[in-house]
Amino acid sequence: MATPAAVPDVFLSGLLFYDIGFAGLPAAPAAGTEVWAGSRGTSPGGIANFAVALSRLGLRTSLAAAIGSDVMGDMCQRELLAEGVDLSLSRVIPDWLMPLTVAMAYDGDRALVTHGTAAPVTADDLVGTPPPARAAVAHLCPEPQTWIGKAVAQDTLVFADAGWEEASHHAEAILAQLPGCHAFLPNDREAMAYTGTDSAEAAVAKLAELVPLAVVTCAADGVLAIDGSTGENASIPGVAVDAVDTTGAGDVFGAALVFATLAGLPLADRLRFAALVAALSVRRIGGAASAPLWTDLARWRATDHRPEYAFLDRLPGMHD
Repeated sequence: MATPAAVPDVFLSGLLFYDIGFAGLPAAPAAGTEVWAGSRGTSPGGIANFAVALSRLGLRTSLAAAIGSDVMGDMCQRELLAEGVDLSLSRVIPDWLMPLTVAMAYDGDRALVTHGTAAPVTADDLVGTPPPARAAVAHLCPEPQTWIGKAVAQDTLVFADAGWEEASHHAEAILAQLPGCHAFLPNDREAMAYTGTDSAEAAVAKLAELVPLAVVTCAADGVLAIDGSTGENASIPGVAVDAVDTTGAGDVFGAALVFATLAGLPLADRLRFAALVAALSVRRIGGAASAPLWTDLARWRATDHRPEYAFLDRLPGMHD
């Protein structure tokens, strides 16, 4: 689409959506009824949640994804470029509709309705040889992606993610792709489905046998992780906020974890930073659109002086 401005810090490839969000619903819509939302918003979604969150944290970010040739695709492209995301390896697909998701937030969670068809290009078609980034984010699918191995061969730290559909129906195929990846970031339900275990603690231990950094998120209950490359284990609680829309919070968590890993923080502080960034994101509608800026983190820190978050004061972005 364009000549990349510079070698990225983080390269990403995955499924791109455009999201329409409704929040403040009193309950789920029932057949034959109309429910009025208290607020609404629009935002690029899917892998864009990672990309925008990384860019807002100040990392050079490049995304390879299929983009629809309709009005939703145009909006998605414009908004990502405005966020500073490099789209030189992305491609607008003629006569292909941008996948569209409607998210409805209520009762502290959200329901999603999505329409779309598979793009007629694969990630390998788009990527070829990935740029030599410090880190990469890959959404795993049942079919192995050649570009991931190429990234690993370039000493890129690959942070792998996959969804509930893959955990439910393609667990063995996903787990077979983890060797070589640096990290795997499922939530607790997904992690237990992948490993056949009955607790997040058992699941993260199993996953730690496959990747150096195994991380299992437990929504508002926090996160636990094992980093075999450093010998660290950590479990930290979530950060309590008034949640408006939890859409994309797991992706924003993952982006912040990538940032904190590249910043060289200890494991517990990596998890604290990621949990905080994710918690701040749920205060607004949307995934990518709600990813916090450094000013949001600075405002939070100005009112919350917990000693375990003192490391925030040493991060350069807090003082820009």
